[in-house]
Amino acid sequence: MKVCCNCQSSHDHYCIDNVPIFVDLPFEIKESIMAASSHKKYGKGEIIFSPGDYFDYLFVVNKGRVKISKISAMGKEQILRILEPGEFMGELSLFNNTLLTNSAEAMEDTEICIIKSQRIRELIMEKPEIALKFLQKYAERIEQSEELIEQIGLMDVEQRIASYLISMVEKKNIKSRNNEYEINLSVSKGVLASMIGTTQETLSRKLSLLQDNGLIKLIGHRKIIITDMDGLENIL
Repeated sequence: MKVCCNCQSSHDHYCIDNVPIFVDLPFEIKESIMAASSHKKYGKGEIIFSPGDYFDYLFVVNKGRVKISKISAMGKEQILRILEPGEFMGELSLFNNTLLTNSAEAMEDTEICIIKSQRIRELIMEKPEIALKFLQKYAERIEQSEELIEQIGLMDVEQRIASYLISMVEKKNIKSRNNEYEINLSVSKGVLASMIGTTQETLSRKLSLLQDNGLIKLIGHRKIIITDMDGLENIL
């Protein structure tokens, strides 16, 4: 891990400009937030925090990607979400000082802007609407966690794969070309397997089965083409 100075890439742009919650704030307020921050770089595979750690900060991903996960007592990893640039973690520290229960790992060379929670609390007192935005984001993550629990508890692996592929089409607003939808995976199949609660071997086997059934087409390691959207939806 390398520690840098304030998280400022130019005189008129900060890492928090990539965060919807902060983007419309006056420049002076952004400056005060950055004055209460530090900038750290993590190499691929480096741990940002672990279960049991205590901190009182908001982490904003400036560059790279961060994997948020839990490890079971048996050593099985369940990926909860992957944070892209402009996304943040540690929002619970704004409202409740508690020990962390998840781990965060840099999936590639990553830059994190670390903001003292006290400054964000002061900002919330100045602009209460900011608190509502944080709560909306937290509610969104609770909903995503509930969906993950439902998928792992109630769906078989084929259904989880179908659900993930359909959600990618919706999330990335992928348009149909000749009734086909081309998905470029941003993660490896090993990471995808952990995201949907299975093993890489089972994932590969089920993807091959979906291809044999004419529902998808596998191109290389990272491209999946949905060739029968109706058939995929019928799996659910």
